[in-house]
Amino acid sequence: MILEERPDGPGAGEESGRKGGDPREQSRRARIHQQISKELRMRAGAENLYRATSNNRVRETVALELSYVNSNLQLLKEELAGLGGGADVGPPEGEGVTVPMIPLGLKETKELDWATPLRELISEHFGEDGASYEAEMRELEDLRQTMRSPSRDEAGLQVLAAYYDQLCFLDARFFSPSRGLELLFHWYDSLTGVPAQQRALAFEKGSVLFNIGALHTQIGACQDRSSAEGANSAIEAFQKAAGTFRLLRESFSHAPSPDMSAASLSTLEQLLAAQAQECVFQGLSLPDSTTPQDSRAQLCLAQEAAQVAAEYRLVCQAMAQPPVRDYVPASWTTLVYVKAEHFRALAHYHAAVALCDSSAVEEGLPEYEQVVQPPTPLELQDPVLPQQLEERRKLAKAHLKQAVLGQEEALRLHARCRVQRKVDLLQAVVTQALARSLAKYSELEREDDFFEAAQAPEIQPKTQQKPEARMPSLPQGRATDIFYRVGPLPVFSVKNRWRLAGPVHVARGEHGFGFTLRGDSPVLIAAVTAGGQAEAAGLKEGDYIVSVNGQPCKWWRHAEVVAQLRGVGEAGVSLQVVSPLPGPEPRSGVSPGGGEQGPWGWPHPAPRRSSDLHVPGFGASRPASSPRPHPQGWVVSRTRASCWPRIPPAFPLPRWPVWATTRWPAHRGTAGQLS
Repeated sequence: MILEERPDGPGAGEESGRKGGDPREQSRRARIHQQISKELRMRAGAENLYRATSNNRVRETVALELSYVNSNLQLLKEELAGLGGGADVGPPEGEGVTVPMIPLGLKETKELDWATPLRELISEHFGEDGASYEAEMRELEDLRQTMRSPSRDEAGLQVLAAYYDQLCFLDARFFSPSRGLELLFHWYDSLTGVPAQQRALAFEKGSVLFNIGALHTQIGACQDRSSAEGANSAIEAFQKAAGTFRLLRESFSHAPSPDMSAASLSTLEQLLAAQAQECVFQGLSLPDSTTPQDSRAQLCLAQEAAQVAAEYRLVCQAMAQPPVRDYVPASWTTLVYVKAEHFRALAHYHAAVALCDSSAVEEGLPEYEQVVQPPTPLELQDPVLPQQLEERRKLAKAHLKQAVLGQEEALRLHARCRVQRKVDLLQAVVTQALARSLAKYSELEREDDFFEAAQAPEIQPKTQQKPEARMPSLPQGRATDIFYRVGPLPVFSVKNRWRLAGPVHVARGEHGFGFTLRGDSPVLIAAVTAGGQAEAAGLKEGDYIVSVNGQPCKWWRHAEVVAQLRGVGEAGVSLQVVSPLPGPEPRSGVSPGGGEQGPWGWPHPAPRRSSDLHVPGFGASRPASSPRPHPQGWVVSRTRASCWPRIPPAFPLPRWPVWATTRWPAHRGTAGQLS
């Protein structure tokens, strides 16, 4: 059964509920909402048919329909966001028109009930009243709801990163190889719109991480690249998006949806690298009063344009390979071909402008031989810059001819592309470039030219700045666990089993309470004196103190617990403790030391579980090593916490880094002696 979604639901943007303003804008916004609602109903019906049928031909037809619906939804939401941001949707004018970028649409998801399974798990495993955590559950569900429709700015990225951090905490606390929350995570494919659902928490993590990368592409595409600051911001956004998809590609195998497969993520990396390289070219081609646009600068721009064209040709090859070609939108493939031809033509245009420069004629242009491509085996000699003015004019005409042919080919390819936007900026940009090339060609044309221009050599790709993929902007400060009250993660998680005991009344004896305390958060009963008050009350070595006189003390430090015990009188103290129990038996089908296929089809080395997204800082346990003295006078007991070394941490874990460290004070006196 498909849950009904409101028109102003996920992805509709925060501006959908804005009141007032231009009546025409309100009317357009209402019309877009109606269209979004219609597309959502069509998607719901197609999704029901896709799940119900077993006929492969019908499934292929429905999948194609879902891809069209998905494209329409993304365009409508992009138009709605433009209305909210006051974007002008009129036709572009002037020379400031820039080539449009290809942003990725966000993966959409349905509402998820975290509260019910969390309430049951807290009551069953942690021995607490699950209803007392209603505020934390509402905060988690509100955060997920906000994450479904983030704004296209840094605030939206922070919302996605905050939810991703909470998923890491939830994975460490409430998921183990032997049990989970039995939740069904439902996400739509960003490229095809086909639904996918999994019980693995890794699917939720990966989808959120994908949306972080997709949102970076949208932020980069929205930048005003007519200024140096906007071009640099776009470069940085595309670099971070490429780094996010690389992180996903290196972390996932056998992903449940096509957009998160290794092949598609690799193609997206190449696409984003090409778009970042395009922004580098646009930044260098901006008019700058401090840098004269002489012939050498024009040759530099020619090589930069050739580099962009080479990057897009690589993207074309990647998109033509199976299985990527089966689910990458056809419009993307065509637009990438158009961009490759357009920037190849721009390379020839800037080379022609450099040859026509009068200062270059007088001073010479030795860089030209280094700019053109090395000869092919069929060519007998290297291309040489002509020294005579007439020969140089003919060579410039040859480059302009290649520029005109390339831009005409780009327009021809573009005419075959199904573009659903009313305003097509790419066509306007290519048309402007073609008109500029034709005007320059007319300047060089003479009535007595009876011979065709020679074949112009290709331009050698070269760049002054090669954008590299950067890691996503995940929070670097300490994240706050929503379920902080449950207790410190190394102890209070479903990976550990314990028995809650108490409250236990312990009277003060002649030699104190009769136990030794060690460690922080929570404080551990390291030893119990035989025949003492603690032993008589039923306390055992290895128990953790979680409450002192009714006050929760899971996060108290050693000194705080000792100070509280010192302050009690002869009547004694009421303690509540948890006693660790032996760990559960390994799950059937998973043997320690061997790797097997997870229940959702994701391979994993045991004892990792298939629902993990290789988040560092958490994982399978390892037997504790013997304590060894710390240089600062502490005794350190090392127990390995879960660690996936392949990914840098999403957030630092100051209390339990890669090796969880429990520090005991070197002084080992009893609480009674300390008093």
